[in-house]
Amino acid sequence: MRVIITGLVGQYPFGGVIWDYLHYLLGFRSLGHEVLYLEDSGAWPYDPVAGTITHDCSFALQSLTKIFTDFDLAESWVYRNGADGKFYGAGEKVAREWLRQGDLLVNVSSAGWLRDYDLRVGHKMFIDGDPMFCQIGLLDGSNPQYAGRLRDHDSHFTFGLSVGQPNCPVPVDGIWWRPTVQPIALEHWPVAPIRPDAPWTTVMNWASYRPKIWQGKEYGQKNLEFIKFKELPTKTSAPFRLAMGMGVGGHCPTKELRKLGWDLVDPQEVAPDHQSYRSFLTSSRGEWSIAKHGYVEGKTGWFSCRTACYLAAGRPAVVQETGWSQHLPRQQGILPFSNLEEAADCIRQINRDYESHAEAARQLAEEYFDAKKVCRDLIRQL
Repeated sequence: MRVIITGLVGQYPFGGVIWDYLHYLLGFRSLGHEVLYLEDSGAWPYDPVAGTITHDCSFALQSLTKIFTDFDLAESWVYRNGADGKFYGAGEKVAREWLRQGDLLVNVSSAGWLRDYDLRVGHKMFIDGDPMFCQIGLLDGSNPQYAGRLRDHDSHFTFGLSVGQPNCPVPVDGIWWRPTVQPIALEHWPVAPIRPDAPWTTVMNWASYRPKIWQGKEYGQKNLEFIKFKELPTKTSAPFRLAMGMGVGGHCPTKELRKLGWDLVDPQEVAPDHQSYRSFLTSSRGEWSIAKHGYVEGKTGWFSCRTACYLAAGRPAVVQETGWSQHLPRQQGILPFSNLEEAADCIRQINRDYESHAEAARQLAEEYFDAKKVCRDLIRQL
């Protein structure tokens, strides 16, 4: 098959964002399919040096060239500049021909809306990586164009493993949301030895965007959840290092958190690209992380693409309960928590038998997140 994957790698060529889309390309390719990465979101390029939106896509092109060359995909990407509509990489002819005659379009996390193509691709698949927020955006009337484009797919998948189930309040409005997880190209995440003083880490934004309201209830960002666990370093002797972006508003109480024992670092300094991001994760003892408030309150069953990378690297994870433990094992390798005491106890539990949990983490990645298995399952459901 000829498979087109949409993405935002050129717009945000940083750490985990790169891997989020790259894993799909590597997964489908490993199954013997031809793959093309297509970035046409309509957005103007972002220049991280100037810290502003610009018409100049030079930084995006430099990043895309390096990233895809590193994975033997140098001829398999197309970038379209939202500022002037020009195509780069494999070019306009390739993009239009694949969308006219290709077999499968995988639109990951609303990355591609493809406004002016002769879109006759065999099957259009939408993958939602932001459950509750995605569905509210579909129904709240704030962006009718977005809602129309989202519905115009042949199948819909979500990282919200509980979406559509009776105990999950995420509004589905007639769409059959099928559960899926982040694929991980395991060969690119080998298990490496761990340093004795390695900290528990994660990569996060304090608040990625403003809260959304649905039926009178607010669904917010990670800041609302993190406050509940801010005293965790005082409850355990384990060290914690967070690569934390400020996000919208920039209101993270950095000084207070550092006084409580959190080691806060800038993600653009420690994980600015795909290589340093992987190094940051693999130099960790494991991941400790909360989820967005909307994922928790929405009982979505969301499971993080980043956590899947930790597991692949043989690093155990202690992650906030969103309902994911109803769908994935929770005894070894990954432990859920819902309050401060549980979080501290999970850290102690893993530290008591770290080797077993580390081994189980990799086994879980092999069983549930292997890119070949995940991508094959997506194809099976066409």
